Formats: sequence, structure tokens, C-alpha cells
Amino acid sequence: MLTMPIPEYLSEILDNVRAHTSGEVADYIPELKSANPHPLAVALCTVDGHIYSSGDDEIEFTMQSISKPFAYALALQECGPTEVFAAVAVEPSGEAFNELSLDGENRPMNPMINAGAIAINQLINGADSTVEDRVEKLRKYFSELAGRELTIDRVLAESELGAADRNMSIAHMLRNYGVIEDEAHDAVLSYTLQCAIKVTARDLAVMTATLAAGGTHPITGKKLLDARVCRLTLSVMASAGMYDEAGQWLSTVGIPAKSGVAGGLIGILPGQLGIATFSPRLNAKGNSVRGVEIFKQLSDDMGLHLMSTEPVSGHAVRSITREGDTTFIRMQGAMNFSASESFLHAIVEHKFQGNLVVLDLSRVLTFHSVAIRMIKEGLKRIRDAGFEVAILDPDDVLPDVRFSDGTVCSQIT
Repeated sequence: MLTMPIPEYLSEILDNVRAHTSGEVADYIPELKSANPHPLAVALCTVDGHIYSSGDDEIEFTMQSISKPFAYALALQECGPTEVFAAVAVEPSGEAFNELSLDGENRPMNPMINAGAIAINQLINGADSTVEDRVEKLRKYFSELAGRELTIDRVLAESELGAADRNMSIAHMLRNYGVIEDEAHDAVLSYTLQCAIKVTARDLAVMTATLAAGGTHPITGKKLLDARVCRLTLSVMASAGMYDEAGQWLSTVGIPAKSGVAGGLIGILPGQLGIATFSPRLNAKGNSVRGVEIFKQLSDDMGLHLMSTEPVSGHAVRSITREGDTTFIRMQGAMNFSASESFLHAIVEHKFQGNLVVLDLSRVLTFHSVAIRMIKEGLKRIRDAGFEVAILDPDDVLPDVRFSDGTVCSQIT
């Protein structure tokens, strides 16, 4: 039976970054200060609902600031953009995530910094909501996005509240200017419990894939958010999700992202997939050291940069048909990561018969480097399953037909 090579590729990436042991766990929250610094995980979820992961992908950790874009999306869905924009602006702040600052209209600069996130939290479930009802609304919504029941780490939340002087100051500032109505303590408690919801890297990959898919859950198919809400959320993530490192991130990695001080990091490629990593050691900007390195490698390998000028394919596999003892896999368009993942998934599901499998590339335009690797690995696995394989490539779009073991794939002219 054929298997997918993508988890093996993800394992290689983890091995490449494992030696990066710089950075420190967050030390301003007692429970996080004593966290194990060693876990390492990566997970991907496509908009078609295919999940791939490697490493410590089942270890739970608290969302912390990764909760911010999902809470923002819920506020937009519940209240509408007009009400949300009246409370929180959408401009990059260029300041630290916990800065006490407002714009000229006395609004937090964006929903990704703490001031904006606290204000957004207070919009959820209405101004008259109790703390517990508001937090339960968020927990249930996050659970729907993850596709399983999520829980709250109340021990960590209590620990975080003991060191919440900065957030208390922010809440008092917001209350002073009429941005929030709750008492400062209740506002910070509600926001802290939101941040203490526990997830795994696989959970986050599914949650982000829902945003990538315009609000349709990739596994259940349920419509959870409007497409416009997803677009607005991704736009703010792209410009402000990585705080005062956002400009560098957009230049080098080039996808909407959000980090959390527990070590989580998420990224979204609209229309294609969601990505999540987990590694607790943080750099000076509060972002996961190894998580950032993983994203850089994924972006380079997979051609994920939003500003990439390479064409993107839609339905990569035109058909898989059998003619006598020969099975033809007909491909089309530009071969990037998503296209080659579609190819791999198709061949894993297909029950091959006969003797010969031919990959027809006559309608393929280009190959990204990661697609070359994935397509060739898929063909090798078909060959190793006992079939002869060959390539029909009249325009020579696949520059190298040598497999990883040094053998050469036959070509049909």
C-alpha cells in the first residue's frame, strides 16, 4: 500500500532545526517559566482536509496570543466590521505587543497587540456578558474550529493573572477612554482565560486551514465564518501578527502569521493550507526560535510567499485512467506544493492495476523545486510497490527524472 511522503519531509525539517537551542521560555508567567523547552512539532492542514504532522504534535499547550486572530474573526462575525473597526483599528503599531498606546481616535492600533485583543475580547457575546459566559462562547467556538473539545488551563491562567500588572494597566487605559465597559479586572480575567485555552499543533493547523478556506471547516465541511471575515483577519495578521517583527517576517516568509509566548506559531496560505509549529524557546521579539526557522524553510521549499510570482495550479490531477495494462496519471497546470500534494493524495487512494504507470505531463506548465521532489517520490513509491513507471514529458518541464536512490525513470516519447 502506498504511503504519503509528506510526514517524512516534515520530519527532515524538524531535524534541520533541532540544533537551534537559542532563546528562552517566557519567564514573566511563572507556569511558562517552568515549561519544558524541548518539545518540537509541525503540522499542516490543506483546505481539502488532509492533515500532515511530525514531532510532538499531540502535546497540548496554551494558545496565548495565537488566540487573537480567532477571537477577532468571531468578533467580526458576531458584530460586523463597522462595530469592530469603531473599537479597534487595523494599523501596524511598530511597538511591543504590550505597549500602552492608542491611535488618534483613542482606539488600540490593531487586534494583534494586547490592547486591541482585550478590546476585541470584550465585544464577544455582548457588553452585558459575564466573564464565564464570554469565555465559554470563545472556548466552544475554538473547539468548533479545532474539531474537538478544547479545555482551559486554569492553573496557568491563575499564574498569569498574578503577573498581569501590565495588562491591568492596559485595561484601565481602555476603560478610561470608553473602549471597554467591564471592570479592568474582569476584562483581563476574560482575556487571560481566552489565552489559556489548550491546543496541539494539529489543532492549530486545522483551525488555520478553516481561515485559509474562507471559513469552511476542512474536515466537517461546516461553514463557520464568512469569507470576508477571513479576508479581514488574514489581512491584519499579515501586517501586524508578528508585532514589531512583522515587516521582516512579511519580507522573508511572506504569509499571514501569529505567534504565542507558549511557543506556538501559526501561518496561513489563503486558499491552500494552514501551518502550525510548537517550540517553546522564544527570541527577543517573543517569537519561537525554531518555529521561525521552520516557517522560513517551508516558505523557501514550498514557494509559499504571498508575493511569489509563480503561477498556482487549481486541479492538478486531470484524471487517472486505465487502458489495458497501463494506467495514465494526467497532470495539468503549475506544479507547486499544493498541486503535488494533490497528486500524492490521489495515488495513495488509487488502487493501481496492470503493469505500467505513466505520468503524463503534456499539460504541465512549470515545476517548483518542492513539487519535483514530491512527484518523484510518489513515482518511486509506485515503482517500489511493483509497477513499472514512465514519464510522458514532451516539453521537458521536469528537468531531472532521477530518483533518490540514483535510478532513472523511463521516458516515453
